[in-house]
Amino acid sequence: MAFGAAMLATSLQAAQAPKNVILFIGDGMGPAYTTAFRYYQADSQVDRVSDTVFDRLMTGSASTFPHDDTVVTDSAAAATALATGTKSYNGAVGVDAEKQPLDSMLVRAKSLGWHTGVIATSQVTHATPASFVAHAHSRRDYQVIAEQFYSRRLKPDQPLVDLILGGGQSYFPMETDQLGDRMVRWGYQYQDKLEGLDKLTRLPVLGLFAPKGFPYAIDSDQPKRLSLMVEAGLRLLGGSDTPFFLMVEGSQIDWCGHGNDIACAMREMEDFAEALELAERFARDRGDTLVVFTADHSTGGLTLGAAGEYRWEAGPVKQVTASLPVLTQALLNQPAEAMTTILEQHVAFNFTPEEVQRLASVSAEESRLYTELMEMISARSFSGWTTTGHDAIDVPLGAIGPGAEKFVGHLDNTEISNTLQQMIR
Repeated sequence: MAFGAAMLATSLQAAQAPKNVILFIGDGMGPAYTTAFRYYQADSQVDRVSDTVFDRLMTGSASTFPHDDTVVTDSAAAATALATGTKSYNGAVGVDAEKQPLDSMLVRAKSLGWHTGVIATSQVTHATPASFVAHAHSRRDYQVIAEQFYSRRLKPDQPLVDLILGGGQSYFPMETDQLGDRMVRWGYQYQDKLEGLDKLTRLPVLGLFAPKGFPYAIDSDQPKRLSLMVEAGLRLLGGSDTPFFLMVEGSQIDWCGHGNDIACAMREMEDFAEALELAERFARDRGDTLVVFTADHSTGGLTLGAAGEYRWEAGPVKQVTASLPVLTQALLNQPAEAMTTILEQHVAFNFTPEEVQRLASVSAEESRLYTELMEMISARSFSGWTTTGHDAIDVPLGAIGPGAEKFVGHLDNTEISNTLQQMIR
C-alpha cells in the first residue's frame, strides 16, 4: 500500500510538472505599482474597477532582503536570489556572498536539454538578465557579462542562451571580430530593428534594439516593445517540441520609480501587463506552461494618496505624454512664455501661472527644475514617494499553469527560485 501510494504521488507530481517555465520580473514593481495600474487602466465612467492580469494571477507575496542586514536589496542581489536560490550582496551577479559562482535556473534548464531565453527592456547585460546568465563580482562589469552570453556553454556546439532580446548594442559590437560579429558568425540570427522581429525564424537569435536600454515607453513611438519581443519569443521558443525556460524583465518600471515619475511608471506597467497577458494566453491555450510573475524589489516608496487627502487620481497621470527627463530637457533655460507652450504639447492639464513662474525661476538648474515638475505632477494625482532609491516592501507574486499552486501565500525570493528549479526537470 505504501509503495503504491508513493508511486501515485510520484505520478501526480510528474503530471503537474510543466513542460515550459516563463518567469516575469517587474523590476521595481512593488504592490503600489500593480494597485495604481488597476486604477490607471480602468474606465473612469463606470463605478467598478476592472481586474488586471496581476489581479487574475495574484497568488501571494515575496520578501526580497539581501544577504546582509540592510534589508533593502538592489536588483543584482535580488535577481541572483531569484535566479539561483541563494542570497548575495548588493551588486552581485550570479555569485554568492563569498563571490563564488552560482548556477541559475536557466543553466539548469539548458543542462537538461531545454531551450533558454532572456528578454528585457534594459540592456541585456543589466543586473537582472545578467544574473541568469553570467558571473560577475560587480553588476557594473558590463563587458565581462556580455562576453559570457557567448563564451559560457555547457556543450561546445550549443549556446547557453538560445534567445536574447532587448537593448545593449553597445556591448555586442558588430565590427569584424568584435563580440556581436563573432556571435553572428557562430550561428546567431541577428536583428537590430523591432519591425524586423518577424524576420527571426530560428534559434539561436540575438535581437538588440537600442544602444543600451530602450527609450521609456512614454517617450517611444513603439511603446509596446516588451510585448513585441515576448510575442516573438513565444513564437520562436513555443514552435518546437523542446521544453523552454524564458525570463522576461520589465526593466524600466524601476527606472521610472527612481525618478519618482508616475506617468512614466504607468506606461511601463502597461507594456509589462500586455506582455504578461500574452504569456497568460499562451499558458491557457497550451496547458503545459507555468507562468510566474513577481518583482525583484519595490522602488521609490510609491504610495497612492498624499498631502493628507483621501484620494488618488489616475486622470492627470494619463494626461502626461512625456517622461520627466524629456520634459525637463524641453523646459531647460526657457522663459515662462515658452514654457507654457511646451507644457501644452506634453501635458493635457493646465499649469497655473504661479506654477509656470516657479518653473521659470529654476529653469537654469536642471535638478531643481526636474524636482519642481515631479512635485507638481505627483501633487495632481496625489502620488506620494518616500525615496529615489529602493524600499524593503514585499512584492507581488502570481502564477498560472501546472504547479501554480506552489506559489500561494508568502514566499521568500529564494523559495520562488528553489521551487521553480525543482520544476525544471
